[in-house]
Amino acid sequence: MSSHTAATELTFLGKLILEGEISCQTGLHIGAGKGSLEIGGADNPVVKDAFGVPYIPGSSLRGRLRALLEQSLGLAVPSELVYLSKRRGQEVRIHHSDRPDDEVCILFGRNPGRVEKVSGEATEATTATPARLTFYDAPLIVDSITPQMRENLDDELTEVKSENAVDRITSQANPRTLERVPAGARFRFRLILDVLCPEDRPLLARVAEALRLLEDDALGGGGSRGNGRVTFSALTLTWRSKDYYAKGASETNLLSASDLAALQGLVSAEDFAEKLG
Repeated sequence: MSSHTAATELTFLGKLILEGEISCQTGLHIGAGKGSLEIGGADNPVVKDAFGVPYIPGSSLRGRLRALLEQSLGLAVPSELVYLSKRRGQEVRIHHSDRPDDEVCILFGRNPGRVEKVSGEATEATTATPARLTFYDAPLIVDSITPQMRENLDDELTEVKSENAVDRITSQANPRTLERVPAGARFRFRLILDVLCPEDRPLLARVAEALRLLEDDALGGGGSRGNGRVTFSALTLTWRSKDYYAKGASETNLLSASDLAALQGLVSAEDFAEKLG
């Protein structure tokens, strides 16, 4: 856990900006919902922007990284989970606590109010902390879909994967189609970590851990069926101090065109906090 305490005072020290590319090692499906169905189209289309180009919503990346951190830190257990939604068949449970050193809640924020626990009686959360992490939508690098790839796609930028659910007794098939961004596609991502106190400086190590966990997990839907394997590359880390915004001071480039191993090595080093001034 972090060194934050109930007495930790928040101020603004600067921002850590992490940018890079997300590369699809297998087809990626982040669903757009049933409202965008077209005649003759896939049963499950991917989310697209106003120009019809697929992208990765910042909310999808944020939610997956949070879930992986909760699991890694042993926080995805009934005693640590609360309901965001109890609608039958659409239950949503996330980790929430009032502990001042809880790194997940520090990174992703928390609000006071009544919380209904998965295990135990409802309680009143008393702590409010701002989210340190900001995730942006990751646009597709359109040129990563090469002319050779387009020759084999069902649409200009996407493919359609056909699947069958087979009844175990009658052997009757129930076919479905799934739209995917093809393997080989790349997206440009950007996230920002606000450093609001000296104790926040080591938090980027948790973000790097979550990104590495995601490389051996899946992003989007159908991960257990082969979808959503991604890798992170071309990483750039920049530090912009308070003086950058207030006085026009120069930013500091901490990492360029690197991979996750290099990022983890940098942010886990004992002198990393000193690099932030």
